Amino acid sequence: MSTTVTETRPAPITADTILRLFPDIDTSGDALEGHDEEQIRLMDEVCIVIDEDDKPIGTASKKLCHLMTNIEKGLLHRAFSVFLFNDKNELLLQQRASEKITFPDMWTNTCCSHPLNVSNETGSNLPDSVLGVKHAAQRKLEHELGIKKEQVPLDKFRFLTRIHYKAPSNSQWGEHEIDYILFIKANVDLDINKNEVQATQYVSADRLKQLFEDPSLKFTPWFKLICNSMLFEWWAHLDSGLDKYMNEPQIRRM
Repeated sequence: MSTTVTETRPAPITADTILRLFPDIDTSGDALEGHDEEQIRLMDEVCIVIDEDDKPIGTASKKLCHLMTNIEKGLLHRAFSVFLFNDKNELLLQQRASEKITFPDMWTNTCCSHPLNVSNETGSNLPDSVLGVKHAAQRKLEHELGIKKEQVPLDKFRFLTRIHYKAPSNSQWGEHEIDYILFIKANVDLDINKNEVQATQYVSADRLKQLFEDPSLKFTPWFKLICNSMLFEWWAHLDSGLDKYMNEPQIRRM
């Protein structure tokens, strides 16, 4: 006698889910007044809201995810950070545009952004989520830096680990993310979107350490956390031995 097992599908994740989980969430629009129009438009993008184990529990706009009032209530979203190296093993840095609402004018790694609630950027298990952030990385490298997808194919991205951190940009805006760290080695052509990025430079590890000593330069908090904890060791193994650092299953709490 056979038994039929009926699969129970999870309820669809919607913005309404977030309102149930976070009934006191700040949804006012006042925080965006006076900011750049294009950056305001991008604040409508829909991020993936997760629990502390990186399991999707809902969706919310980029604006809702980055308000400190909501971050202090526990709102957490998925993100990624790309570290792109050229054939000299120099890391491409970007300086964020003055128009950016969060962390303007700061230097950071090649590209930092969020997978969105679209079909090829989501994932509820680690392999699917890694593939999703790779697709998101391709999209944002082109949007911010004009790098064509053909120059950064999915199979060239190497996933290392995830970091969970929280950091204010100012009293109103901040980040609270589980951030997927992606390395890629590729020679690329840049066509910078000045609304996103005001400057770029390639640096060696030694040069980056010198830049950190310059008090006139400001760096994003997630970049400094990664550099101070893991980056330089990974960088030293870029061409040999990086495999032992890749696909780390646990989340690093920073």
